Amino acid sequence: MYASILFMDFIAANRYLKIVRPLETHALQTVRTARHISIGAWLSLLAMSSVYLLLFLLTSWGHVHKPEKSGCEALHSPQLSLVYKITHSVSMILFTFVLVSLIALYWGTLQKIRQAQLSTQTTSRSQKFKKSKRNMLVLVVVFCVCFVPYHLVRLPYAFIKPQTKLCTAQAFYVLKELTILLSVLNACLDPLIYFIFCKAFRAQLGFKKMSDSMRDSDDKSQQRRMSNMMSYIETKISTLRRESVI
Repeated sequence: MYASILFMDFIAANRYLKIVRPLETHALQTVRTARHISIGAWLSLLAMSSVYLLLFLLTSWGHVHKPEKSGCEALHSPQLSLVYKITHSVSMILFTFVLVSLIALYWGTLQKIRQAQLSTQTTSRSQKFKKSKRNMLVLVVVFCVCFVPYHLVRLPYAFIKPQTKLCTAQAFYVLKELTILLSVLNACLDPLIYFIFCKAFRAQLGFKKMSDSMRDSDDKSQQRRMSNMMSYIETKISTLRRESVI
């Protein structure tokens, strides 16, 4: 999930640099830098996950379940509980940074496109600006709808939930699980977004449909030819039979 969040921010930064500096290639836009950023992001996330997993295996594996707690926290040792809260705090800071930078980058991109549109008052430019504005708005809205609720619940869940009563803790747990489902919805919405925004994908899908329809029509025409041929053969056979009888 956080890999998806980070790469959405990287893509927004790349688009911003392409719009603001269209005639030059920034150092951050090179393939080498992109590869290093990608590897660094994955290694950082895997390191955080590995620390949590290893500490759980070392300190909490076989830990006695605490009936007064719900969720995975019932198996947490004191050391793992501390790491758990630190991980939640770091994740919240990371998400807040990405959210603010994502909005700022898309806002700056829109302003630059608007300036270009105002300098050349043409219908095509105006339509392109409206389309770009719509696309960026959809991306930001999907990002906020999927990820903001989870992060609003996450910190209270990690810090306040352990001090609450069992019924309140269970309510926190259910709310957290629902917001996780909402965040996973992003994986379902991404293909729709790419379908709507990517001309090449739409063209490829349209070509595939066209080729399928052509293949179906070829199959139908071949079946008609075979049917006509069989009818012709049957007619010839019946004619020959009548002539032989006569």
